[in-house]
Amino acid sequence: MTLLFADSLLDVPADRWDALLPSAQPFLRHAFLSAQEDSGSVGGRSGWQPAHQLLLDAHGEPLAALPAYVKYHSYGEYVFDHGWADACHRAGIEYYPKLLGAIPFSPVTGPRLLGDPQAASRLLDELTASLQPQGLSSLHINFTEDTADTLLRGRDGWLERLGCQYHWNNRGYRDFQDFLDNLSSRKRKQMRKEREQVAGQGISFDWREGHQLSEAEWDFVYHCYANTYRVRGQAPYLTRAFFSLLAERMPEAIRVVLAVQGGRRVAMAFSLMGGGSLYGRYWGCLAEFDRLHFETCFYQGMEYAIAQGVQRFDAGAQGEHKLIRGFEPVITRSWHYLCHPGLRDAVAAFLEEERVGIQAYAEEAVTLLPYRQA
Repeated sequence: MTLLFADSLLDVPADRWDALLPSAQPFLRHAFLSAQEDSGSVGGRSGWQPAHQLLLDAHGEPLAALPAYVKYHSYGEYVFDHGWADACHRAGIEYYPKLLGAIPFSPVTGPRLLGDPQAASRLLDELTASLQPQGLSSLHINFTEDTADTLLRGRDGWLERLGCQYHWNNRGYRDFQDFLDNLSSRKRKQMRKEREQVAGQGISFDWREGHQLSEAEWDFVYHCYANTYRVRGQAPYLTRAFFSLLAERMPEAIRVVLAVQGGRRVAMAFSLMGGGSLYGRYWGCLAEFDRLHFETCFYQGMEYAIAQGVQRFDAGAQGEHKLIRGFEPVITRSWHYLCHPGLRDAVAAFLEEERVGIQAYAEEAVTLLPYRQA
C-alpha cells in the first residue's frame, strides 16, 4: 500500500473519492471540497493548503482517505487551539504549520477517516510517522463520528477533546404547531410572539433549491453572507465564486430561504441537505429587523424539516440561545496528535479538566430545554 498526498482534489477522480464516503453527508463530497479549492476559498494565501491523504492499493485504487489541510493559523476550524499555539510561541516551540483533518469552515460532525477501517488505521500510522519529517507539529482531526472515534480512542499519542453543540430533532411532528404543543406554556407563548413580531413587519419567506436561484440572487446571498463578517471587521472565508460552483456541482443539496419585505429581499439563510439532516450554514441580512435572525435561521429551518420529513436540523456551532428554542445539547469530539512530548503532556492535563466541565455543562443544559416534563 502507498500513501498519496494530493494537494488538489483535481488529482483524485470524483467517483473514486465519493465511493469512499460512508454516508450522504454533503460536506464530504468531491463536489463540495473541490468547489472550495477551485473558488480560491482554500489554497493560495488563505492559510488552508489542501493536503488530502489517501492510502492506495497495488493497483492505485484508494482504500482509505482523510480530507486534510496544512494550516498556518487556527481560524475557521471551530475547535479552538489558539491557547496551545500561544503557549508554544512563548516556549519557543513551532506550532505552525500543522496538519488538520476537517471540512474547512464547517463545524459539522461526520466521517473523517474514509474507506476501509483497517486501511484507515494504516493511514493513521503512516501519517503520524511522517509529521516531523515534513516539518509538521501535529495532526488534528475535528468533529469526528463513531467510526473514527473507535479507531482513535486509546491509540498511542492521541488526545480526545470534547465540545458541545445544539441540534434540533424532529420527533415526527405533524406541523410547527404540533412541535409547540410539546413545549411548556411559557416557552410556547414566547416562540409564537417572536414569529408574530416578524410577520407583523410584513416579512415573508421563499424557499429555493440550488437550481432555482439566478446569478443575481446568488449575488444577494453572498452579499448577506459576507456582511456578517464585515460588520465585525473580518474578511469572509468563502469567495463569491464558491456559491456559483456549488450551485453548478450539487444544486440538489442546496436550500436557501429568502426573507422578503415589500417585494424586496432583506435577508437569507443558506443550508445543505443530506443523510436525513438539514444543515444550516450561513445567514445574513441587509438591515436590522426585530427577531428576524431567530425566524430565518431557526424557525424556518424547523418548519421546513417538519414539512420535508427531515429528522435532524443542525443550525451551526455555538449559541446557547438555541436551547430555549428546543435545540438539544450534543457532545462533539476532536482528536489531536502532538509531536512535542512536553506540549502533549500539558495539553493532556488541560483536556482532562476541560472534559469534566464540558460534560457537566451538557448535563445542565438539558435542564434549560423548553419541553414539557412528563
